[in-house]
Amino acid sequence: MDRLIPTDHNIPDMTPNPFHGVLPAMVTPFNEDESIDHDQLRADAQRLETAGVDGLVPVGSTGESATLSHDEHVEVVETVVDAVEDVPVIAGTGSNNTREALELSERAADAGADGLLLISPYYNKPEQQGLIEHYRAVADAVDLPQLLYNVPSRTGRNVEADTVVELASHENIAGLKAASGDLNQISEVIERTRDEEFTVVSGDDGLTLPMLSIGASGAVSVVANVEPERTCAMVGAALSGDYERARALHHELAPLTRALFTETNPIPVAEAMHIRGHAKPIVRSPLTRLSEEHRDELAAVLADLDSEPAADLAEADR
Repeated sequence: MDRLIPTDHNIPDMTPNPFHGVLPAMVTPFNEDESIDHDQLRADAQRLETAGVDGLVPVGSTGESATLSHDEHVEVVETVVDAVEDVPVIAGTGSNNTREALELSERAADAGADGLLLISPYYNKPEQQGLIEHYRAVADAVDLPQLLYNVPSRTGRNVEADTVVELASHENIAGLKAASGDLNQISEVIERTRDEEFTVVSGDDGLTLPMLSIGASGAVSVVANVEPERTCAMVGAALSGDYERARALHHELAPLTRALFTETNPIPVAEAMHIRGHAKPIVRSPLTRLSEEHRDELAAVLADLDSEPAADLAEADR
């Protein structure tokens, strides 16, 4: 069915800082032999740009960065950069090895990335001073706006508010992707960086609307791969102060948000892309295809979204 959701979402333009609005955390599509499907990747980037997103984030956690070689990282970034015309490309280049993060960041910059997303070092669990030195090393070496990424559930280490505030003074560290689930900490970071050229974006789809209400500027979104128009409409409404409409869209998207995290991301979103006809349902080992039970649940949620127009379209078109 044709989407009735307008692509003019009235999201304020905060350039040259590219970390605002809706930034889909892109899925990396694979062929049957688990090679990267660059044709599908290109089509996905163009589909999302047409839907009105504000940027694209390839080779992050959702893009299975953990199972891509360094050369594959660069190839994915190059494909996405070449595919789009008017939206920034923010490449995932983080690592638990500072030298590796530096190499990936430099190569992504050479490939044409407009910004970098840097997950905090995982598994080796550095102290806060180690996090500061790690991020500063990349920021000193690569002259692109950089987005810190705090996701303790994946890394085993929280990037504390004091650490973020200290790093925010660096001219190349322009924002934080916050996925800690701790709204008190997120609020403190927003409060204490108001005088810096620094933005906070949601890294947790279920908390995007609450985070926008306390001053976040957008979201790096998994849901936006599947429902970019609705996600853009929700974020645009919130940033424009129309919280009644934003809440309605948030609740429309909530069943999909829950369905996309029934198993480890990106397993469910890869399946959702398949159901919507955008990719094969292939993830690289050690990930596995979504269980049959959850496939049926996800298909039902997507069918419900397909059967109904988004909330409050009359108001959106005024």
